[in-house]
Amino acid sequence: MTSKPKTAERKRGSGAQFVYSILRDEILDLTLLPGSPIDEIRLSERLSMSRTPIREALVRLASEGLVTTLPNRSTVVANIDFMNLHTFFDAMTLMYRVTTRLAAQFHTPADMAKIRARQAEFAKAVSAQDALSMIATNREFHAEIARAGRNPYYESLCLRLLDEGRRLLRMYYQSFDDQLPSEYVQEHEDLIAAIEVRDIGRADSLAETHADQIVGQIQALISRDRRQHIEL
Repeated sequence: MTSKPKTAERKRGSGAQFVYSILRDEILDLTLLPGSPIDEIRLSERLSMSRTPIREALVRLASEGLVTTLPNRSTVVANIDFMNLHTFFDAMTLMYRVTTRLAAQFHTPADMAKIRARQAEFAKAVSAQDALSMIATNREFHAEIARAGRNPYYESLCLRLLDEGRRLLRMYYQSFDDQLPSEYVQEHEDLIAAIEVRDIGRADSLAETHADQIVGQIQALISRDRRQHIEL
């Protein structure tokens, strides 16, 4: 039996990656709202490709918690569990603190170079008011700090929380109309400075403050009163 050429395999893989990237960006940017159905046939027509790479992309998105397959086998954008956000916020705050403390204790000069490079990318995204890039570069900044902590278990959990929180972070940036104040870029700089001089206590305190202001802003956005007060 003749095996299929590797080039064909690569094309299929790249097709799934293409679909995944488009859907991921639309989900994270809230263009596709939580609960929105994903129609494979329309998506196939829109992207001019077969349904096979689309299904492969949906499997990957499901593994990241961004889409959900229903019992009738249809697929929808995963809902955000607002009822249990407090548990997510607790875990996120703890992970920011733990990973930053460990980075302050165990980092190497090579780690600091990588952290600074990720910070430069984040600052550039903020300057460009590019929300999707802000989300991606913020993830990589905190992921690099977690790696510098030299604990793969905390790193893995940190990455999971960063990924699960991407849509919340999108809401956070929306609360600033994507014009994130420079003070929040400075918060990253302060974290870097504390890590570099191995000030574990200050690194911990700054990480907690950084998490608190994100949580506070998201909570304020969610609870904002959007009713229209109409005279009758």
